[in-house]
Amino acid sequence: MRDEPLVLGIETSCDETGVGIVRGRTLLADAIASSVDEHARFGGVVPEVASRAHLEAMGPTIERALADAGVAFTDIDAFAVTAGPGLPGALMVGVAAAKAYALSLGKPLYGVNHLAAHVCVDQLEHGPLPKPCVALLVSGGHSSLLLVPDVASDVRSLGSTVDDAAGEAFDKVARVLDLGFPGGPVIDRMARDGDAAAIPFPRGKYNDGTYDFSFSGLKTAVARWVEARERAGEPVPVADVAASFQEAVVDVLTQKALKVCKDNGVHDLLIGGGVAANSRLRALAAERCEAAGVRLRVPRPKLCTDNGAMVAALGSELVATGAAASTLELPADSSLPIESILL
Repeated sequence: MRDEPLVLGIETSCDETGVGIVRGRTLLADAIASSVDEHARFGGVVPEVASRAHLEAMGPTIERALADAGVAFTDIDAFAVTAGPGLPGALMVGVAAAKAYALSLGKPLYGVNHLAAHVCVDQLEHGPLPKPCVALLVSGGHSSLLLVPDVASDVRSLGSTVDDAAGEAFDKVARVLDLGFPGGPVIDRMARDGDAAAIPFPRGKYNDGTYDFSFSGLKTAVARWVEARERAGEPVPVADVAASFQEAVVDVLTQKALKVCKDNGVHDLLIGGGVAANSRLRALAAERCEAAGVRLRVPRPKLCTDNGAMVAALGSELVATGAAASTLELPADSSLPIESILL
């Protein structure tokens, strides 16, 4: 393992400052500083607050990662950083820091795609990705279905959300139910005590023949249902609402993911992104994949949410394949398409 390059990855696309260090496909450190508490009172991520939090957290998080890995800064062989997509200001903090570190040490720099990194991180836990595989990425900002012949060079978008992302819908429904922010973890917990069949919430684009998602109508349906109960002076069964809403989301996600696998003759499905930590999504995906003869890979919850380990993992893969490093002209691209794995 000592012959493999030591890669440090920096992630600042949203509200987590993540720094990961890998050697090959072995994870040595995964340090995270989250500003989620600073955003909670606003009910969502405030870009300027996130950018300032990244500035304050960058140095200490780098130091913590180096200490956890037991390496010195001068031991790093290459740097990787999320160049997009994400919040523009937040991305710029990470890109600027990575450029400075790489320049000061005379090491190569790799500006990578945030979504491709979410796919690649699974290799740190389950080994090399099957070629090809299908990836379902679900988070607060993305709901995407990808065909992945090669995570370092060929990732293709087959479907995405046409409005709200799945994680965004979780946050908005949590706000309707006065459950706080972020909504994903608390809805997951509340749903365990509820009846998922209690309320027949709609499944947007369920049988429309595409691989796209729509969660805006579902979010509105939940809000209208709750408003109607409140106007009638009836109690709102929060656990049942949470469970029924969650079931509608994961039903659509898993149905579409398995349709992509079947239509493309692929037998391996990877689920990543923050919503992949949802216990019901993991359980239903496992159940449906087993029935369909599809092998399922889902990283442990800590590797599903935004982190520096995933960026380091993709950087390491690019180094191993001999990809040309980025230049110091590397931009931060908030709308970077998935096909651009390396900038």
